[in-house]
Amino acid sequence: MCGREKAKVTKCLFPVAGLGTRFLPVTKEIAKEMLPLVNRPIISYGVEEALASGCSDIIMITGRAKRSIEDYFDRSFELEQLLKARGKDELHDMVVGISNLAEILYVRQREPLGLGHAVLCGEPFCRGEYFGVVLPDDVFVGDVPVMSQLIDVHDRLGGTVVALERVPRGDVSRYGIVRSEVVEGGIHRILDMVEKPSVDEAPGEYAIMGRYVLSPSVFPLLAERRLGAGGEIQLTDALRRLAETEPVWGVVYQGRRFDCGTQKGWLAANVQLALEDPDLRKVVLDVVKASQ
Repeated sequence: MCGREKAKVTKCLFPVAGLGTRFLPVTKEIAKEMLPLVNRPIISYGVEEALASGCSDIIMITGRAKRSIEDYFDRSFELEQLLKARGKDELHDMVVGISNLAEILYVRQREPLGLGHAVLCGEPFCRGEYFGVVLPDDVFVGDVPVMSQLIDVHDRLGGTVVALERVPRGDVSRYGIVRSEVVEGGIHRILDMVEKPSVDEAPGEYAIMGRYVLSPSVFPLLAERRLGAGGEIQLTDALRRLAETEPVWGVVYQGRRFDCGTQKGWLAANVQLALEDPDLRKVVLDVVKASQ
């Protein structure tokens, strides 16, 4: 398995142009990715993960009502000066630090044509290079960043790498499901995949979760603009075809995943992470106790 084509991964795409309809009406004008997850917005968890994994360039694929994401990672001179004048040096340094996290570029996805189309919008920034993709709705917590786990496999084996999780059979219609063979502990060679199949059509029980290291060869496949599930350009469909000519690996990631793409998942993540914060645990428990 060694000796495959490989290259250093330094760029990471964040498709964040979705309308966030599951969170309406709050997402009518506020980006879903800016909803708070305990003490910072959802988007920051993915950005910090990418940076901790060695990615230096962050590319946001944005849409309407996503200006708040740009503002969050930009300088806020008025706020910085106010905090400095009031002697709040720790808060000042934190605010400045957010704007200095990374080199962040923005490009608009002008049509809501699906995840595959969003990735295609990033081609001018990643042409000819392997690159990461983070879907910020999936927040991962663990000792080793999930993106780093994927990059490690890419560095060793080359090729495209995706994060995998075994899901209940009844949930397969929510994900891209793969057919694969285990090549070593936690690493699969992906042979086939189907986007949101029915239970009867699912080729397996391992689902692709929101982390990818992609070959630039995926761009010509996406550029054909073939429509898949939901009438959208599906990344899974392009990867299925890519696997016919290049290795596509799946990594059963180590860590915990919080699905912040639904109200129930987002609320559960806030409660769980707050319970793990020494300063917030008592607050949550007191509220629960008082409501009983």
